[in-house]
Amino acid sequence: MEESRLHEPASTPVPLWLNAATEEGRGDGARPGQAGVARGQRLAQVLLVEDNHINQVVALEFLSLMGVQARLARNGLEALSACAEAAPDLVLMDIQMPGMDGLECARRLRAQQRDGSLPSFPILALTAHALDADVAASLEAGMDEHLTKPLDFVALRTRLQRWLKLPDPS
Repeated sequence: MEESRLHEPASTPVPLWLNAATEEGRGDGARPGQAGVARGQRLAQVLLVEDNHINQVVALEFLSLMGVQARLARNGLEALSACAEAAPDLVLMDIQMPGMDGLECARRLRAQQRDGSLPSFPILALTAHALDADVAASLEAGMDEHLTKPLDFVALRTRLQRWLKLPDPS
């Protein structure tokens, strides 16, 4: 099925924007993922930093259903590059990844924000590590919140609404 290829990671680091709002409009003039979005209103942009393909597919689908634009970075190095290219409104950051892990990436992003080379945006840890020490390590690295996997749509939406203006789901 061709549509499943949409979520496959590219072999080279290429920003991937996914949003149901880019689909053709339906007969009623509404578009999936755009409920409650006023004409001309900018959709929130989220950078998902995740190396696991299954987690990428699930998270990108959830974000699309929430009506936000999502970019994918597969590790910390790709995330730094993506943020330098276009700062997101929020970053969802996995902790364990090859190359540069999420903690080091968050430290570097916060350093760039402090020196003025990046605007401020929230960084939310998204990891299977749920111990108190894991939460403390995320916060110490500069993360704003620590979310645990497996992802739950309602919990993720609730957390994102703390930081972003999401379209009304109605």
